Amino acid sequence: MLSCTLGLAALLAGCGSLEPRRQPVVADTVVSNVQLASRLQVATANDDLRRRERTNLIGQLQSEGRPDLVKRHLAAMTAQERVRLVADNEVHLLVDGPQTFAAMFKSLEAARRSIWLESYIIEDADIAVRLRDLLIRKRAQGVDVRVIYDAVGSIGTSRDFFQSLRDAGVHTCAFNPINPLSRPGYWGINHRDHRKILAVDEQQAFTGGINISKVYSSGSSFFKKHKPPEGEGKDNGWRDTQVQMDGPAAAEMARIVRQTWDAQGCKPAVDPSIATGSDPKGGKKRGDKVMQVIPSGPDEKGMDTYVSLLTALDAAQQSIHITMAYFSPGEDMVQALCDAAQRGVQVQLILPSISDFSPVLYAGRSYYERLLQAGVKLYELDSAVLHAKTAVVDGVWSTVGSSNMDWRSFVSNNEINVVVLGRDFGQAMEAQFSRDLASSTPIEPAQWPKRPLMEKLKEKGARLFERLM
Repeated sequence: MLSCTLGLAALLAGCGSLEPRRQPVVADTVVSNVQLASRLQVATANDDLRRRERTNLIGQLQSEGRPDLVKRHLAAMTAQERVRLVADNEVHLLVDGPQTFAAMFKSLEAARRSIWLESYIIEDADIAVRLRDLLIRKRAQGVDVRVIYDAVGSIGTSRDFFQSLRDAGVHTCAFNPINPLSRPGYWGINHRDHRKILAVDEQQAFTGGINISKVYSSGSSFFKKHKPPEGEGKDNGWRDTQVQMDGPAAAEMARIVRQTWDAQGCKPAVDPSIATGSDPKGGKKRGDKVMQVIPSGPDEKGMDTYVSLLTALDAAQQSIHITMAYFSPGEDMVQALCDAAQRGVQVQLILPSISDFSPVLYAGRSYYERLLQAGVKLYELDSAVLHAKTAVVDGVWSTVGSSNMDWRSFVSNNEINVVVLGRDFGQAMEAQFSRDLASSTPIEPAQWPKRPLMEKLKEKGARLFERLM
């Protein structure tokens, strides 16, 4: 089903456009913490921080270790415009479906006010059936439950599945319906909602690459270092990453879901008394993680996932570690990776060895030779279908989200990513990268040019249609 979904999305895609390659950001490392603080807005569980408090917060981030790198990335982030961050969060890294769904179901069971789910794919089998039953039960308990799904991403799901939710009082809404007559005024077949967000009581939220799909029912460790049985590689052992957020970042996630709901004309409108954004626990600080929540899409303005990642690559001094499901990045991203490697940064990418959508796999491989020549280290994850979209730069700038490094994510889809600043979370990201690296095969620069001619032809052909993927 996923391959059909992605194929349809690719066929329906428009060309889109990105800004021309700008000059790489030169971070002002001489800038003081006080000056950096003046370029930031920082929300907390209680209120926005004043400049002195923002200065202290920057010092706290630096105290985790590698203070020069923290300052450099903050300087790069704020070089073009003032940046809004959210503090006082607790953040947990979740790996693969079983761990993620266990945490999500625990959160749903505890919901008291609101459950807002926004997902590209919601299937009508396995984990989605369990989710449906739980949502119906929570609605019966008086919780405001809303579900927004992408009409193309969930095209294989029966109408009866969503109707059963509606019949139980769960508000559901299709993003940009395929039939323009089903909700007049909200039709854009090329504009898809690729986000994956679950927000509970505006205090806890989840995001990343994981859809509500049976392919996540098992973890990816089963396939470590060996091939799956014939025909099973696309249905089991998907490798993905999610994050759980407790604190003000969760309220940001809830706000984004509400914006999508309102922008799509979904009914009924959200009751303001439900979506207050206030903390019923009186503004209790949940943790010490500082984050940036970055929604992107054709209708968004300001810093998006594309600019955020490109800026981090330009600012990198020591390491760039990327794990990416769909890699067809375009000229700017490839050049940024090559530039970083050539100035001595350790650049390592873990990419798929198999995919549920082979054209983008071949389009990405068409860049391998250039990247290898520049000193970029490339690896392909063995056997499991790679669906994670993560990066950690210099061990202090980390991102997890729904956005791939491909044309659709950059210009056509609604996407959501979070950036977590600081060494502590960066170490968790680096540890997971190392585990994935151990289950990957390196692409050898001397051997890559010797691959079969047919493979090279597939790559050239896929490259021609890069902007349609």
